[in-house]
Amino acid sequence: MGLLDSIIFGFHVALQPINLLLCFLGVLVGTLVGVLPGIGPVGAISLLLPSTFFLTPTGAIIMLGGIYYGAQYGGSTTSILVNIPGESTSVVTCLDGYQMALKGRAGPALGIAAFGSFIGGTLSVIGLTCVAPPMAELALEFGPPEYFSLMFLAMTVLIYMGRGSLIKSLTMAALGLFLGWVGMDVISGQPRFTFGIMELMDGIGLVPMLMGIFGISEVLLNVEKLGERSIFQDRIRGLLPSREDWKASMGPIARGSLLGFFFGILPGSGGIISTFTSYTLEKKISKYPERFGTGIIEGVAGPEAANNAATGGAYIPLLTLGLPSNVSMAVLLGALMIYGVQPGPLLLEKNPELFWGVITSLYIGNLMLLVLNLPLIGLWVQILKIPYPLLYPLIILFCFVGAYSLNNSIFEVGVMAGFGIFGYLLRKFDYEPTPLVLGMVLGPMFENAFRQTMLLSRGSFAILVTRPIAAVFTIVALLLFLSPFLPILKSACAKRHRN
Repeated sequence: MGLLDSIIFGFHVALQPINLLLCFLGVLVGTLVGVLPGIGPVGAISLLLPSTFFLTPTGAIIMLGGIYYGAQYGGSTTSILVNIPGESTSVVTCLDGYQMALKGRAGPALGIAAFGSFIGGTLSVIGLTCVAPPMAELALEFGPPEYFSLMFLAMTVLIYMGRGSLIKSLTMAALGLFLGWVGMDVISGQPRFTFGIMELMDGIGLVPMLMGIFGISEVLLNVEKLGERSIFQDRIRGLLPSREDWKASMGPIARGSLLGFFFGILPGSGGIISTFTSYTLEKKISKYPERFGTGIIEGVAGPEAANNAATGGAYIPLLTLGLPSNVSMAVLLGALMIYGVQPGPLLLEKNPELFWGVITSLYIGNLMLLVLNLPLIGLWVQILKIPYPLLYPLIILFCFVGAYSLNNSIFEVGVMAGFGIFGYLLRKFDYEPTPLVLGMVLGPMFENAFRQTMLLSRGSFAILVTRPIAAVFTIVALLLFLSPFLPILKSACAKRHRN
């Protein structure tokens, strides 16, 4: 089946009434999640995951994916009107978006954010459509050594690109790997780290853990910051950008889309990195860099295109290699495994309706978001006025109901509450939870690939450098892992030379 036939087949799947409805619900909830600060797409996906168990895997991933990229759209509304990023990827939008609102240009700021997001998201899906099939074919050549070295590289890139201390990121990744190994050993059948608790025989539940870390802990943190919100009160006019606005924005949108797609593929917080990189690039090449931060439209267009383009790039390693590039993709990976679907190079052959249905639903979802965001700006403004003391208890209630409904287990409610407190403490002490979650998701696959590699090579690590693809991944990972220590080594050598 050629590429055009595959796309037509994908639209046939995505345009089924139930899948269209699920796509609409996903992007609507995602936008709402983006508008309301402090919830986040990961918490929303984790919260709604149990409600998708009666759906087909294709429909469920279409809806959950809609929440993920819909939140990127909604976050810009809060950034522009309240100067509070609804999503971490919308932090940069606050710099110029809110200043535009103060100058009476909230309409063009919201308009270019919506159009830039649509263009960036659509271009990234076109890239995903073209890149994913050949990537899946290449991945068929991967054996255990290639998968082990690739996962080692993914963990290394994640730690290297972390926003905090390298030691803290490494600690979180190691703890995540350990948590992923709790349960029954796949090869020996022996229980590990269960301490005699029967509920841990199948491992620590991913969904309760995510609800705790990204739901309960976020509420606890935001309760500390309760205060008056200065919501933009004037009537919003002129949502359609002018010709001058488009002239100033097209370059940033194109560059932001390219940056976002590339960074979305890489492990780590691709959306955050791409928005900051886009903003920095536009400021550097601008003829008037001093105006950035004072309310110019380029400072909104580029980052908004970048963070939505990153969503399309993030699907490539998930669908073709079975590896998540960020926490949201890790939740989708866990969801696919719960549905009995193994993402990776064989997904295109075994589940073409899911592979192409999900990809083509991104085109439809992006169009839905463009249609939703502009007319419903007034509704989002009213939602922003919901009192936090009313909103946050409801979020906690939904978390508890969702955790219990997974297996009707009080134990999993306790797991969620425990990880909620743990996640709160992590953030208070500046520990980033992303390496923890990805380490936990990748832990079992990482261990299995390593053990299979050692069996294949009879205990020799040389196989990681004698097979070309594995050698490239391993060498790059080692260079990245050792690079932070090079200045220390250089300083020590210089000191020794002087003595």
